[in-house]
This record gives sequence, C-alpha cells and structure tokens, in this order.
Amino acid sequence: MISERLQRYLEEHPVRYQTQVHSPTPDAMRTAQAAHIPGKSFAKSVIFKAKGRVGMAVLPAIDQVHLAQLGKAIGATDITLADESELRDAFPDCDIGAMPPFGNLYNMETFVSEHLREDESIAFNAGSHDEVMKMSYQDYERLVRPHVVHF
Repeated sequence: MISERLQRYLEEHPVRYQTQVHSPTPDAMRTAQAAHIPGKSFAKSVIFKAKGRVGMAVLPAIDQVHLAQLGKAIGATDITLADESELRDAFPDCDIGAMPPFGNLYNMETFVSEHLREDESIAFNAGSHDEVMKMSYQDYERLVRPHVVHF
C-alpha cells in the first residue's frame, strides 16, 4: 500500500509512475530482486540524525551508507542512525524500513547519492514491504529537490 502522504502528493503533482505488488521482503536488495529491478537502480532510504535534526539519505540498494562519508558530505560530525522508535514517529503511514525517498513529505532534508542519477528511472518502496513504485529520475528530482552528494 502506498503511503497516504505520498499518494496525496502525487495526486497534487501529477507524474507518471508505475507500481508493482510483490511478496513481502525484509530489505531493499531482496525487494529489488522480487521486483526484478537491478540493485543499483533501486533506492533505499536511510534515516539519520545530525546537527540536531533528522535527515534522509537515499542510495542504491547495493550500497551501504558510510556515516562518516555522509557526515563529511553534509558538513556534520555528530551523525548517527535513527532508531526504530524515531522511524515509527517520523513515518506513521509507512512500514518500518519501507519509507519512500520523499523526505520533503516528512519535514526532513533529503540527500541522494549521485549514483542514482545515472539511470533514467528510480524505483523504491512506496511505504510498505510489498509494493514498489517506479518513476523517472527527472520527475523524482523535481518533486523532492534532494541534495545530490557523494557518500
């Protein structure tokens, strides 16, 4: 099921997208496999805390977030991962670990890996562990306006 906020946002800002339902999966790489999408094209959202705020890092499923590199890229030395209770509070309409890469809808800055810009499209969890959304990367960037960084 698509998150309520994402659904409303896409209704207000019409773009072309596709959704695909699949068997529930525990992580981004397995979701990419279930949806038959290369791991380098499937975006996962990692929520972190830095500078007293919560932020979202969006990177390919095949990559791991390196907090030190991310902190350096955004100019933060006090960077940590958000815990499960913080995820629940920040994303009340999403399954934990299936947050869509739209930090702007949840009042957080979004930082996207430059590697995701290499493909014409981007695929991601739409708020649940059993549905994937795919849209053009250009539309994603226009809707979210993420900071593109190397991390």
